[in-house]
Amino acid sequence: MGKNNRKRPSEDCLLLPDHPRHSTAPIIDTHTHLVSTFAAYKQKYQDGKYKNVYDFVMGLYRGKKVMALVDVWCEAPVQKVWKEIADSAITVEDRRDKWGELEYWFVMGVHPHEAKSYTSDIEKDILESMAHPRNVGWGEIGLDYHYDNSPRDIQREVFTRQLRHAVRLGKPITVHSREADEDTESILKTEVPKDHKIHVHCFTDSPEFGQRLLDHFPNLYIGITGVITFSSNKNTSHLLRRMFATAPQSSSPPRIILETDGPFMVPANIYGSLTALKGRLPLCHTAMIPWTAEVVAAVAGEGWDVDRVLELGKTNAHNVYGI
Repeated sequence: MGKNNRKRPSEDCLLLPDHPRHSTAPIIDTHTHLVSTFAAYKQKYQDGKYKNVYDFVMGLYRGKKVMALVDVWCEAPVQKVWKEIADSAITVEDRRDKWGELEYWFVMGVHPHEAKSYTSDIEKDILESMAHPRNVGWGEIGLDYHYDNSPRDIQREVFTRQLRHAVRLGKPITVHSREADEDTESILKTEVPKDHKIHVHCFTDSPEFGQRLLDHFPNLYIGITGVITFSSNKNTSHLLRRMFATAPQSSSPPRIILETDGPFMVPANIYGSLTALKGRLPLCHTAMIPWTAEVVAAVAGEGWDVDRVLELGKTNAHNVYGI
């Protein structure tokens, strides 16, 4: 235990320096798992200085231009603490005192990993959350044929069932799809009106699949996480390159939004700004988004920089979630 603790970097490593090419643009994280991120922090730093989610957010994001985040609740059963956290962001005073004026929003659904546990009671809890003033969508939901943590037929059934509720309520949909291109595309095109708002979270599948979805759904946006910085992932960059190449001929800018999927997906390029750090960062959090934006700007090419990508992310987050 002692040996492992000596290897673990100080929790101060989570307090990031300013990105060298990020100056004024606000950061909006359209997909993070805040309670899971705080739990990962407490697991690594049991005696850490942040005692609750609010301390964690205020401590790490103060002065980092973090404007808003979308918290994702996708477990089965639903974590009851969601309401306490969402209620804490209703008033302007609470958002100032508990969130440092950050805008807290959330979505709720059941992840494909958990589809086998989906019940009518869970569905009732999700439907209750949809009426909350800080709720902005249904998700993340979808199909995951990489891990197959739930049987595929059940994944498809639960995905369809949740889509129908989201469409009926007019709620934006956060989609998880991994190695399930054909079924995801078929179900979305069958169940979801063409003009519905869709966020395909953490896109890593084939560029052709992504392009077909973009062509069919004019209000569908591609979510970009730190995975774009990984050398093992080429698909995301290939799709982005195609999107930015066609943007000058289009009447609208590329439909991308920025996210972390915290506590996962630490951007690989962040270590260039942390030269004194020994080891690896123990978790990802919202203030890391400028490093993802840096790689997006490099892929986009001439005329794009970190601030311009962040501004695009802000505009598109509003288009999808109204935030």
